[in-house]
Amino acid sequence: MSQDTAKFDLLVDEGWPAPGRAGEGSWVYRHAGGVTKRANSVLPLGERADLPEAVDRAERFYAGVGLPCVFSVGMGATPGLDEELDRRGYRLVDPTLVMTAPLPTGAPDVEVAGAPSERWLRTWWSVDGGRHAATGDAPARVWAERIVTGVPAGYALLGGDASGDGGAVGRGVPQGRWLGIYCMAVQPHARRRGLGGAVLRALTAWGRRQGADSAYLVVTEANTAARALYEREGFGVAGRYHYRVRP
Repeated sequence: MSQDTAKFDLLVDEGWPAPGRAGEGSWVYRHAGGVTKRANSVLPLGERADLPEAVDRAERFYAGVGLPCVFSVGMGATPGLDEELDRRGYRLVDPTLVMTAPLPTGAPDVEVAGAPSERWLRTWWSVDGGRHAATGDAPARVWAERIVTGVPAGYALLGGDASGDGGAVGRGVPQGRWLGIYCMAVQPHARRRGLGGAVLRALTAWGRRQGADSAYLVVTEANTAARALYEREGFGVAGRYHYRVRP
């Protein structure tokens, strides 16, 4: 496995950090109370001569923490893994695109905070959080907050209404020359007003000031509305990954 092949696997792992991590050879078992597949899946990089046994061990680990066994199969995934999981009946779910763009020059006059406010968290969670059910003794949103604050990042919020909720939010993670874009969410009442694009431009301008020259983001293939927005903002497909979920 070359670093270039696994580049986006590693960037996404760093940008969306699972609070629980355990190493097993060249694989990492990630867990976060069941909140998001990304943070509750095996990151399976590198060659494995013991592939069937390695999958067995992963299954035992996730059974031990009360979670389904899920693999994130990206461009740097262990050769032969996808076929092994298919033979075991693992479902292929959420085909996902990695999209990239050069960071533009310019500086929209939008504040990007160094920590998420309660309003930012409430806005993001109201759009993205309802589908997540936690396991263990911590509520789902607590696990989510641990993930989104797990590495230094910038948090943008635009719009709002009389209730105090924000209209649109996004999170940018500086990672050397790369800026990872995460948590893009627009509340239903605020859509079709250009807020998603404005948040994205605010984050990319902020990322340029942090020293990055390129941005990446991930979006499911099925999310055609978000893909169209990102394409309008100059992002193109640079890679793909998907998940395999044990039946």
